[in-house]
Amino acid sequence: MTAVDFASLLCSRLCHDLVGPVGALYNGIELLADEDDPEMRQRCIELVADSARQTSAKLKFFRLAFGAAGGFGAEVDTREAQAALEGLYAGDARIELGWLVEADSLPKGAVRILLVLAMTAGDALLRGGRLSVAAERHAGGLELAVRAEGARVLLDDEVRAAIEGRTAVEAVTPRAAPGFLVRCLVDEARGKLKVSAGDGMLVFGVTLAG
Repeated sequence: MTAVDFASLLCSRLCHDLVGPVGALYNGIELLADEDDPEMRQRCIELVADSARQTSAKLKFFRLAFGAAGGFGAEVDTREAQAALEGLYAGDARIELGWLVEADSLPKGAVRILLVLAMTAGDALLRGGRLSVAAERHAGGLELAVRAEGARVLLDDEVRAAIEGRTAVEAVTPRAAPGFLVRCLVDEARGKLKVSAGDGMLVFGVTLAG
């Protein structure tokens, strides 16, 4: 698989995630154009505003998690990462976020790993729950951890295989592309990644050298 092929897979996944809020935005505008009742127009406006907020939040998250983050140097302000993650789940009352990152900044690659794993863990919270994100610098490098806890936590087998490096390059799908990206970033940083799942809990642990 070429770099272009992989970029296409990621684009397919991101477009899939954007179809919902963008479609709702379009529908809201159509309804608003045809509606004369003041109360219904107000509801349409609220629908459009909410869909626009969701779309904007997803785009900001995707830019930082999957893009080149061109507005930053080698290090990314962790407040930007926190805001991106909070924006992604702002409209989902089922998920409670915990941000346990004290460092003011982290390497760009580490931020991407942390955000993509957080998104993956959030997807695994089928009935909602708590999503905790942590990072700690130490003399030997950097420790990252993402924990999902809920009534039903299920990590897709295809996604897990990609994260753990058990997926052949030619077998990567749009669903597993973010996980494959995480594996590539961890390997590039000469790091280690561990996945633990069971009993209503999913934990990603990453150790990065440097």
